[in-house]
Amino acid sequence: MADKAKQSTSSKSLSTSDAEAIRCLEQAIISGKHWYLALLEAIGQWGSVEENHNGRVYRYLIAGEAFDWLLLAERLCEVVDGLLPDDEKDSLLFYGRPPLDLNSQQVKELIGDSKYHQYLNYFYGITVEKALILAVQEEVNKEGWISGYSKELDVTNEVYRRTYGATKTALLKRFRREKGYPQPRSITLTELKEFTYWLFKYRLNQCDKAKVASDTKKALEQLKRQWVGRGFFGVLATEGLIAERL
Repeated sequence: MADKAKQSTSSKSLSTSDAEAIRCLEQAIISGKHWYLALLEAIGQWGSVEENHNGRVYRYLIAGEAFDWLLLAERLCEVVDGLLPDDEKDSLLFYGRPPLDLNSQQVKELIGDSKYHQYLNYFYGITVEKALILAVQEEVNKEGWISGYSKELDVTNEVYRRTYGATKTALLKRFRREKGYPQPRSITLTELKEFTYWLFKYRLNQCDKAKVASDTKKALEQLKRQWVGRGFFGVLATEGLIAERL
C-alpha cells in the first residue's frame, strides 16, 4: 500500500483518501448504484489502516498484513445508514451474507489487488484458523464424550496443545511478550484477532508441512459445513478458494 495508506486517523480529521471514499460512497448510492458495489469501491479507496472514531479504535489491518474488510464495511455503512436497506445491511454485517453474488475477480477489481491479497491473509490467518480451533475442539469433545472423561479434561488447553504444542495461556503470554503488550486477564476483540493471526504464523513455522496441509484442509471442511448449513459460502469470494483446496 502507498505511504498515505499507512496512517491512523481520528474521527475529527479524516485523510483525503478516506473523506473521498465516503463522499463517493454516498454519491454512488444516491445516483442509483447498488449499495454493495459502491461499498466495495469505497473500501478500495479507503487509505487508513487504523482509526479512532467516536471513541472506538478501528484496526482494519491486523499485524500489518491481514485486512479486516468487514470491520471497515461496518464503519462505512454507519456513514450511509439511512441510504441502505436494513435487512441487507444487517445480513452482511451480522451474518456475513452479501446481497450480491460476486466472484473473486469482480471483488478484486472493486477493492484492488493489494486489499484483496490482504483479505486472503485475514481469511486464512484468522477465519480459517478459528475454524481449525473449533474443529479440534469438536474432536476433543467427542473423544471425551465417548471415553466419559469430559469433566476431567481441560478442553481448551487440550485443543491448543494438539494444534500448537502448548497451552493457550502459555501461547498468549508468549504472544504478548513478543509484541510488548501488557498481560491482563482479559482480552479485547482486536487483540484476539491479532493473537489468532499470530497463532496461524506460529503454526506454519512450528509444524511440518504435512500437518499444516492436513490442519488447513480440516479447517476448510469445518468452514464449508458451517457455511453450507447457513445457506451461503461466506463473505466476498471465498467459495472459490474452498472449492480449489478441498
